[in-house]
Amino acid sequence: MLSNISASTNLDKVSDKEPVRRRRRADADRSRTAILTAAITLLDERPDAGMEAVASAAGVTRQTVYAHFASRDVLLDAVVDELTRETMAAIDALDLDHGPALDTLLDLIDLGWRSFEEHPLLLHLPPSGGQDERHDPVVERLERLVRRGQRAGEITRDLPLGWLVAAVIALGHTAGEAVAANRLPARKATAALRASAVRLLQPG
Repeated sequence: MLSNISASTNLDKVSDKEPVRRRRRADADRSRTAILTAAITLLDERPDAGMEAVASAAGVTRQTVYAHFASRDVLLDAVVDELTRETMAAIDALDLDHGPALDTLLDLIDLGWRSFEEHPLLLHLPPSGGQDERHDPVVERLERLVRRGQRAGEITRDLPLGWLVAAVIALGHTAGEAVAANRLPARKATAALRASAVRLLQPG
């Protein structure tokens, strides 16, 4: 009997603590979201902004920022992850499996480029130094489009699928680097990117 009472009391304690844990988790999630949102806005304006500036923009202490993100690099990774999720959601809203494949691929390029225009911080990121797994979903969607276009005769079959996809991505990087270095304005870089992609992909 006493053991049953003790067990029941312990369960009550756990039950009482659970709403507190949920509230703390919810508060922490809101704090993290506020920091990320502030960081994106601030870094778009000032790509070299530090943690203290991010904390000020988010309306929290620097210690709170470090509690969620152990370093500026960790925060920057989280920012890029968030922007990547937004871009992928927009890409997935395109109908990649119907309509002229080359036109859809150009729409995908435009959509990706708009991410750079809306978030200039992406143009100022240091090179990853290797294959960035964030590229994998984009590569997969480009492969789907190019493969479909090749089957329909809309995209050249004179070059391998993997080469064409890698070349399109490289062209995008080149356009981004030209804008970041102020060698080309964004609109001219976009036009050059589209024209180059068409010349690369069109049959003949």
